[in-house]
Amino acid sequence: MKLLFASDSFKGTLSSEQTVDLLAKAAKAVFGEVEYSGVPVADGGEGTTDAVIAAENGEKIYVEVYGPLMERTKAYYGKFGDNKAVLEMAAASGLPMVPMDKRNPLFTTSYGTGELIRNALDRGFSDISIAIGGSATNDGGMGCARALGVRFLDAEGKELVGKGEDLEKVCTIDVSELDPRIKSTRITVMCDVTNPLCGENGATYTFGAQKGATPEIQARLEAGMQNYRDVIIRQFGVNPDEIQGAGAAGGLGTALTVFLGGEMKSGIETVLDLIDFDERLEGVDLVVTGEGRTDWQSCFGKVMQGVGERAKAKGIAAVGLSGSLGRDADRIFNYGIESLMTTVDAPMPLEEALSRAEELYYLGAVRMFRFIRTGMEIAQKQPRG
Repeated sequence: MKLLFASDSFKGTLSSEQTVDLLAKAAKAVFGEVEYSGVPVADGGEGTTDAVIAAENGEKIYVEVYGPLMERTKAYYGKFGDNKAVLEMAAASGLPMVPMDKRNPLFTTSYGTGELIRNALDRGFSDISIAIGGSATNDGGMGCARALGVRFLDAEGKELVGKGEDLEKVCTIDVSELDPRIKSTRITVMCDVTNPLCGENGATYTFGAQKGATPEIQARLEAGMQNYRDVIIRQFGVNPDEIQGAGAAGGLGTALTVFLGGEMKSGIETVLDLIDFDERLEGVDLVVTGEGRTDWQSCFGKVMQGVGERAKAKGIAAVGLSGSLGRDADRIFNYGIESLMTTVDAPMPLEEALSRAEELYYLGAVRMFRFIRTGMEIAQKQPRG
């Protein structure tokens, strides 16, 4: 029997790599010598860069960039293959980088994300994948685009910095100085939300509050975003409200598609392609995946859904080992996952479960593999037809 371990990280406790090691240890305890392989997986959000680097034996490239408040900070992205780079906008423009008392998307910028892209171009990468979750910004991606040569001008022709407060001031967008290397670069945007740029379901009203925007600030940002949208329509003949995901990451989805020609793709599907997951499935009899909590959201672009569907397409059974199960967790059975087990083995406070995460995960894996072994033994006793 050949096993493949491909689990998401358990946020704040176990990394994807740790789950591979613990599953291997548990499988050996139950089956003795067993053939297995493991690969870190992420869904295009936090941890994507690290997962791809680990899976593809890549390396980190550290860069000093401007953070969301225009403070100098260290960030990194990953390189792998001959010309491929993967980066997370959260590494340069992420919400955790902004102290709680300074969270106000009027004053944050995605400029640092553009600097990461520019550094990747400087190093000769022509295939760049960008995960755009976890942003601190609501600038329409102006900061990112500005770092790559796009100029946003007010009514007097003065160049704007590219913060949320500048949305209402944009009058003209000059792309004549956009980095020419963009044209020969493949840019994949990892995004699992479909929000338009403006409106009730747009960037500001969907995500603004969590970034520190009060109702008054949201109203101002939305008016500015509508102005920004209208300038784009007037100059480029493209309506960002008609682009699924244009409102992701405070509108960064708009800048990456309209100005840089990026292609929006599912985060988990992109990651699985980057790590050659289908090839890793060859000859495999069972896939073990999982995540910190499985519920109805797990069926919308998350690791277990993506892994389960890929396994199912090849006729391979997949099971899940998760920290806990929530509402409608059984929906995941529609996506190639045959069974679910939890790591917790008794009622306990969340703090205890987190502090014992490694121990509980291993014991849960042992229980899971013992069930699988029992099933195999039953199957061997069945009369052949």
